[in-house]
Amino acid sequence: MWMSQSVGFIDLPDRFCYSSSIMPQKKNPDVPELIRGKTGRVNGHLVALLTLMKGQPLAYNKDNQEDKEPLFDSVDTVRDSLTIMADLAANIVVNTDNMRAAVLKGFATATDLADYLVKKGMAFRDAHEVVATAVRVAAQSQRALEALSLGELQTFSPLITEDVYAILTPEGSAALRNHIGGTAPEQVRLAVARARTRLAD
Repeated sequence: MWMSQSVGFIDLPDRFCYSSSIMPQKKNPDVPELIRGKTGRVNGHLVALLTLMKGQPLAYNKDNQEDKEPLFDSVDTVRDSLTIMADLAANIVVNTDNMRAAVLKGFATATDLADYLVKKGMAFRDAHEVVATAVRVAAQSQRALEALSLGELQTFSPLITEDVYAILTPEGSAALRNHIGGTAPEQVRLAVARARTRLAD
């Protein structure tokens, strides 16, 4: 879906793709689709092994001769899939313009505005109503929340001041989540560093 022309968030090199059998303009991400399909194969092997081991009373039984094929095939399938996906992931081309355009649709920072009002002392129920009204007005004029003037925003609540614009952008919204697992750039960099350390170990 991310590769589809209607979304266009990413593109993959041709070596990971194949053209559609009916639509010559369409490029299908065959490699990730095939690897997704391998999940069924490996899950099937797991069920086979669990069924094989079920009911064995103690120690080794001749039933266990049947474990080699699913076990070895699972190891080979997972190893090869990870190898290919590592190469694919390193070669993803990201279309940041399309991603930014998508995140600007749908008033994604509306909840941030409600939280902003709560921090200023308003009950969330009231903040929810204030923001719903602001979104309705913005939608009618085909503008984003951050495109409303401060005077317009203050007609919905006098608690809103100039500092509201810091949270009404995608960047501001992401930066609000500055905690472990959060979306703030600092936290993302720390998560990447932790992952690299674990991989190195």
